[in-house]
Amino acid sequence: MSEEKQQVSRRQFLNYTLTGVGGFMAAGLLISPIRMAIDPVLKPSSAGEYANVGLAVEDITTEPQRVDWKIDQVDGWYESKVNRSAWVFKNENDEIMALSPTCTHLGCVVSWEGSEDHPNEFFCPCHDGRYYKDGTNIAGTPPTRPLDLYDHKVENGMLYLGKAQVRGEA
Repeated sequence: MSEEKQQVSRRQFLNYTLTGVGGFMAAGLLISPIRMAIDPVLKPSSAGEYANVGLAVEDITTEPQRVDWKIDQVDGWYESKVNRSAWVFKNENDEIMALSPTCTHLGCVVSWEGSEDHPNEFFCPCHDGRYYKDGTNIAGTPPTRPLDLYDHKVENGMLYLGKAQVRGEA
């Protein structure tokens, strides 16, 4: 074996040096955008969190009452307070129900006893959509599925609502 040293030519030295420096510069430029793209994905989601709606459980009756509250919403780096609403009442089994006020037909807002012709029903004024008290859509009206039902829990006598869950077609 020969113990001769391989000499690096000037051209090879410049090639290795510029490639290394260029690689470090490219890595430095890419770290910031990559971190900005990945950082929101790695943050824990607040989608499953429950919000106190300011309604005591003893104040909930069998008559639907509208409850409004605000939640903190984060879209990328923009934080805002978003208004939410629900129709809350106790059903025949004394269970708490919290229904979304958004019509499943076209997204208008439904109201309880909103029509004189159809008392004791949720009514959507946009296209005469109707729902029974339990949120089930009435056959022959525009809505194709029941009102969404909010997840809920009770802590220290207060009602907390979570995400609205889609119910199946009726």
